[in-house]
Formats: sequence, structure tokens, C-alpha cells
Amino acid sequence: MTPNAGTAQSSPSQTLSRGIRALEILAEAQQPLTIAELADAMGVHRSVAYRILRTLEDHSLLVRDGGGRVQPGPGLAVLARGVSRDLQSAALPELTQLANALTMSAFVAVWDREECVTLVTVDPRHSGAAVVQHPGSRHPISAGAPGIAIQSAFTEQDWQAAAPGIPYRAESAEARRRGFAASHDEVIAGVSSVAVPLRLWSLMT
Repeated sequence: MTPNAGTAQSSPSQTLSRGIRALEILAEAQQPLTIAELADAMGVHRSVAYRILRTLEDHSLLVRDGGGRVQPGPGLAVLARGVSRDLQSAALPELTQLANALTMSAFVAVWDREECVTLVTVDPRHSGAAVVQHPGSRHPISAGAPGIAIQSAFTEQDWQAAAPGIPYRAESAEARRRGFAASHDEVIAGVSSVAVPLRLWSLMT
């Protein structure tokens, strides 16, 4: 019996999903991981993890060091350059000016389902201190000034419709009134953050 085309198209690829999950785990790790550690984090047998890693390694999406530990590879940087390319190009000059003027890290975070994802970041020149907020860093949208700012772009009613199950913070209503959000010690211990919501229109001319 021939499978229904609609059913086949809606079935997710388990192998692809595992490969993406492996990259997510490596991106979040504080140091390179052994294959056994990665397999445990993925919840799969080591042989399955090894086959996935070999494929990712062939595309330079991960690399192995001399000890056999794996970490994100240069191929990811190539892919990242294409993410919201127009937004990154428009944001970089403004972030650079802001970071150097305030001697603080400046970054753009975007909303991705239940999380905020850092898209692009700039650290100030001539400063020994820099906040570790690399592109691709994630944190719950319910924590920190970026998440509050994103929520503040919505009314509470609109937010509940757009993100059911994620509470609308009282701070978001205040940020909506003030035009900016602030937080301390929520995402990175001891760090304060200020964020403003940006509504994006097409950057194409």
C-alpha cells in the first residue's frame, strides 16, 4: 500500500533531528565533549551518535581535537552568516557605536518559541571585561531584559494568543509604558541588562 503523500511529508526525520540536537548540545557546552558524553546528552547509543557525528564532521559542522573530543566547527559560522543577513548588516554599525560609547556589550536577541536567541553581539574596544553573550546563546524568554522587552511589544491579551502557556510578566507591562526593559541577575549572575523592543520591517529597498 502506498503511503499517503501528506503523511509522509509531515513525518519528521529522526536522523536530521538528532543531528540538529547534537549541534545544539555542542553549542551550549562549556567545553568540547567526548562522544560518550554527547551520546548521553542526546539519549542515544554511542554508535548512533558516532554515525551522526561523522556526517556532521564531513560538512565541517563539528571538529575533533587531538583527544577525540568534539566541538562546533567552522561550517557553522558559514551558515550563521546567512541568518537574518539584512538585520545583522543593519545592526552591526549601531551595536558597535553603542558598545564603545557605553563600554558595554551590545547585542540583538530574537524570539524563538520559548527562548531568546542572541543573533549578533559586539563587545567594546579597549575593555578587558566582556559579557559572554555569543551569537547563538539562548535563554528562556521568561527571564532577562530581552525577554521582557519582546513581551512588551505585545499587549497581555495579544501575548497570550501568540505564546500560550508562557506567562506575561508584570515587568513587561511596565516596560511597554516606559519603552525599555531592565533586569539584574536573571540570565547571567551579577549582570544587569537593558533592552528595547524592535519591530522589524523589510530591510529590502
